[in-house]
Amino acid sequence: MYAIIRAGGKQYRVQAGDTVRVEKLEKKLGDEFDVSEVLFVGGDKAFVGEPLVQNAKVRVVVTRQAKGPKVIVFKKKRRQGYRKMQGHRQLFTELFVKSITSPEGMKAETDKSAVVIDPVKIQARKVEFAAKQGKETKKEKRAKVEAAAAPKASKKKVAKKAAGKKTVGKKAVGKKAASGKKASKK
Repeated sequence: MYAIIRAGGKQYRVQAGDTVRVEKLEKKLGDEFDVSEVLFVGGDKAFVGEPLVQNAKVRVVVTRQAKGPKVIVFKKKRRQGYRKMQGHRQLFTELFVKSITSPEGMKAETDKSAVVIDPVKIQARKVEFAAKQGKETKKEKRAKVEAAAAPKASKKKVAKKAAGKKTVGKKAVGKKAASGKKASKK
């Protein structure tokens, strides 16, 4: 059995056990809910909605909330000096289809279970693993590098400022002397 559902203004053909990426939904990871916007149910017997099929449901579980791949948006008007470049990453929600219920009560379920991907838990596991191995995390490494580079940068800035003042003084003196010569020639 399969169904065609509507989510975020788009239509998706789903079967029990499928994973579908839809537009961002305001749901939490692991939430289980029914999608009631079913347009068509197919299988042994077909049910066509006008526009929706009454009493048909698709049970889904939220497995992931993330951003899609980067899309480059580039605008240009020739000979006008106008160029605009932007990047965009669309938010999406990944849904695992648990079951489909037809209007007559027939149900198609899956044997698979939903695998919820939580980025916070994954990051925590990485930090734990690094601590067990005795390795530093990226943040700790970056902090060490910045701490070591901070005193060096300040010494260079002081040296550049001192050198800059000397050169400015010489140029100013040279210009005054040159302007004085021109005035005397006239």
